[in-house]
Amino acid sequence: MKILLFGYGAMNKRVAVRAEERGHEITGVVLKSKKDDVPYPIYTDFNRLPVADILIDFSHPDLTKELLRSDVTIPLVIATTGEKETLVSMLKEKADYLPVFYSANMSYGVHILKKIVEYATPLLESYDIELTEKHHNKKVDAPSGTLVKLYDAIKEIRGDAEPMYDRYTYDSKRKQSEIGIHSIRGGTIVGEHEALYAGHDETITIQHKAQSKDIFANGAIDVAEKLIDKKSGYYTYSNLGDE
Repeated sequence: MKILLFGYGAMNKRVAVRAEERGHEITGVVLKSKKDDVPYPIYTDFNRLPVADILIDFSHPDLTKELLRSDVTIPLVIATTGEKETLVSMLKEKADYLPVFYSANMSYGVHILKKIVEYATPLLESYDIELTEKHHNKKVDAPSGTLVKLYDAIKEIRGDAEPMYDRYTYDSKRKQSEIGIHSIRGGTIVGEHEALYAGHDETITIQHKAQSKDIFANGAIDVAEKLIDKKSGYYTYSNLGDE
């Protein structure tokens, strides 16, 4: 499989290493400008890209939007976090003539975490829910795209749910409709996500901890290997395996 990388930050560097270990070829890297530390051909014109089977994007929403406005005709694996609604809308336009995949978290384990939350929430109807995510001190966006995904899943089930980001500014007791949203930044934490269900005299915690960024790199490659054989359409982990 010939892979074109969009961006060459920490994640796509991991993708390059893992892809080559798995026998794939990196045909180039798409960047806004030339850089000296990239060991692959660099392309700065989004409308004039090399031949490739798939493009993997771990970049920034601003760059991803430029890509999606271009004439790109390569199947897309988009793992950019931030501006979810805008990116999904643009991707669905591309999906008319390309297979495209989107996930704010390329770990399959996180996909399962979301499934467990979807299962648990209606069973724990009277429980208060608090969502917490932890990441390294260089992560810019907060809350993480994954935590937003968990909140959205809960909102689908609890129609009256409302996010609570800054409880310290309110001088009142907690409402049952509130879903606490907490972001922690520090050190080199790869990524941790937790859903806490607090009931009367008991709590249930559902948690996922990433121990290496390689799970996201390998996840993107796993998706790419499946996506290249798909017909045009918009894919997520929920429907990628559908025939």
